[in-house]
Amino acid sequence: MIGLISATAAGAAARDRLAAAWPDRTRVYEGPVGDAVRTAFAQCEQLVCFLATGAVVRLVAPLLSGKTEDPGVVCVDESGRFAVSLLGGHAGGANELARAVGEVLGAEPVVTTATDAVDLPGLDTLGLPVEGDVAGVSRALLDGEAVALRAEVAWPLPPLPVTDEGAYTIRLTDRLVAAAEREVVLRPPTLVVGVGASKGAPTEEVLGLVEDVLREAGLSGASVAELATVDAKAEETGIVEAARRLGVPLVTYSAEELAGVDVPNPSDAPLAAVGTPSVAEAAALVGGGELLVPKRKSAASPAMATCAVVRRPGRGRLAVVGLGPGARDLLTPRAQAELRRASVLVGLDQYVDQIRDLLRPGTRILESGLGAEEERARTAVEEARKGQAVALIGSGDAGVYAMASPALAEASDDIDVVGVPGVTAALAAGAILGAPLGHDHVSISLSDLHTPWEVIERRVRAAAEADIVVTFYNPRSRGRDWQLPKALGILAEHRAPGTPVGVVRNASRPDESSRLTTLGALDPATVDMMTVVTVGNTATRDIAGRMVTPRGYRWQTAQEGAE
Repeated sequence: MIGLISATAAGAAARDRLAAAWPDRTRVYEGPVGDAVRTAFAQCEQLVCFLATGAVVRLVAPLLSGKTEDPGVVCVDESGRFAVSLLGGHAGGANELARAVGEVLGAEPVVTTATDAVDLPGLDTLGLPVEGDVAGVSRALLDGEAVALRAEVAWPLPPLPVTDEGAYTIRLTDRLVAAAEREVVLRPPTLVVGVGASKGAPTEEVLGLVEDVLREAGLSGASVAELATVDAKAEETGIVEAARRLGVPLVTYSAEELAGVDVPNPSDAPLAAVGTPSVAEAAALVGGGELLVPKRKSAASPAMATCAVVRRPGRGRLAVVGLGPGARDLLTPRAQAELRRASVLVGLDQYVDQIRDLLRPGTRILESGLGAEEERARTAVEEARKGQAVALIGSGDAGVYAMASPALAEASDDIDVVGVPGVTAALAAGAILGAPLGHDHVSISLSDLHTPWEVIERRVRAAAEADIVVTFYNPRSRGRDWQLPKALGILAEHRAPGTPVGVVRNASRPDESSRLTTLGALDPATVDMMTVVTVGNTATRDIAGRMVTPRGYRWQTAQEGAE
């Protein structure tokens, strides 16, 4: 919950705007400001104070207990110009809160934490348990000193300016090790503990077995991702409570699923009890991985609990990102977030140049030229399979004549894939021309490099006969100068010479140009590969210099009846 506190009428007005925008996330605290701040500080995860920063500092100073315990605090000034992350920038989420408040109120977020100021991810903001010299290693990263990354397990980290050797170290491990001097230990959730238990097994027996097995195997409990068992034990108190105390989810599988998993130590006892020859080992191995600890029984007599431990490798992450038509303000916030999250960027060199300034320090860039689309797709998938966080970029929408299709053709279910939509050239051109895509429309690429012309021609003819608005991608190049005239000729068999045609070159870029012409007047020689051509249907009209296709034909009929 976010507590909202104000002292003046102007502050209350801004406070109420924020409360209206986030009704389920905020609570307004009335009354004397000091009392309101103290109450909200005790009750809320975050505070937004519409007060001077000095006043808030004096009010919260006696309440502070520690970096990881204190709520995040954001101050908004009287005129609503700035949203200042005052306390708990990382641990309390105040940095992100300041940005979110700024979006709602139109205020400038002010973030002063050092890593954010130079666009480095904070080591304590990676979503992983962290131990060791966080301040010292963070300072070394900020100062440009050599910081080595020792990744004992694969995990998709965001970009960090690390090297193979250095006086400081970031260690990524699920082992039970103490951080050395000048070292930070990050613990990714790579371990799955499979558990089995007899009916009524005590919680202490189940939990004690798990903790003993992890300790004896030299594995960290902070890296346990989940406890896993059979469906029949989903409500077994000892297992449920053990998962709760470990702070991990309990995942269950059917006996049929577990019976299909090959395990080294099957047994007749669970087969008779729940219908599978293995519970602990099978439940841990369902998702694949390396069996680190085979089935172990608890020390009680009789033993009422079993467990096994598997290390699942971190799944790589491939984000296929559409950059839009070129203008920075048409690059979506989600796309920008994925670019900042990726430790590896793969893309066409000219597209990389467009967004190079948005990448975080330490991002590894793999760029190539025109014609290497399939190679880029393979490279991106290969990097993701190594456990990296990868962004594969394309223009417009990555799923429209871009990189998503070849990438997904290469990918399998061993990596996570995220699609990030972008503004397509057809949409950008349509907005410039007016509303040419107001009714049914289709996009057709005239490039026959990957599609036989016979197939393209059938598609153009089908669109012509169906009276659908058509946007042509890749309409004409020096080596392909006859396809556009041919396609226009097919459309002309079904549409009048006066049919509006919009021609937009470099939509949204600084050298953007556009014109509205007709099917009969368009000169194909004025079109190139940087152009999209939109041909209207029989209802499309030129209205005040804008290309408009009505959503239905009733409007057009009414217009004609009035003439």
